[in-house]
Amino acid sequence: MSAPALLVAGCASPSYYSPVEVTRFTSAPASSLPRGPVGVQAAPGEDPTDPAYAVYQTAVTDQLDAVGFQVAGHGAPYVALIDVERWVEGSNGRRSPVSVGGGASTGSFGSGVGLGVGINLSPPDPERIETELSVSIRPSAGGEAIWEGRARFTATGNSEYADLTAAATRVTEALFEGFPGNSGETIEVQ
Repeated sequence: MSAPALLVAGCASPSYYSPVEVTRFTSAPASSLPRGPVGVQAAPGEDPTDPAYAVYQTAVTDQLDAVGFQVAGHGAPYVALIDVERWVEGSNGRRSPVSVGGGASTGSFGSGVGLGVGINLSPPDPERIETELSVSIRPSAGGEAIWEGRARFTATGNSEYADLTAAATRVTEALFEGFPGNSGETIEVQ
């Protein structure tokens, strides 16, 4: 590897992902939370034809099956509403690659003028991707949710969780870990 390539490789920003922060609410004690057939739908405002939504729908369906629900079509007594938000935040306050500074000084031993040039060779910080998933299980006929949860985490654009499928799997598994969870409690899942 050439010296410039080693320099660039040595300056690459490390990847990062946060723990998943999960908050869940239930309307009944865990032992009496009903299970059974459940439909899966996009929450109001979500586009069910968006390919990204389909990735999250699959991940939620897998987790509902794992915790004892049977995913069914229309006519199920319960419906799980899925809401996903995913956005990219660029690095603010990036330094420009070249900075120039000048100065002058006077003192008891003379005066001087100087000029300095600084070159920042470090790559820009990677983008941060924020992912938030909310799922609400409600009676199909209407009424209050019997369970709802929210999970969110941050990953840099150079981490494994910048990938949509990996992010969906991670945030969904965290949301349903220890289902139904303690109502009102916020936990972090590594």
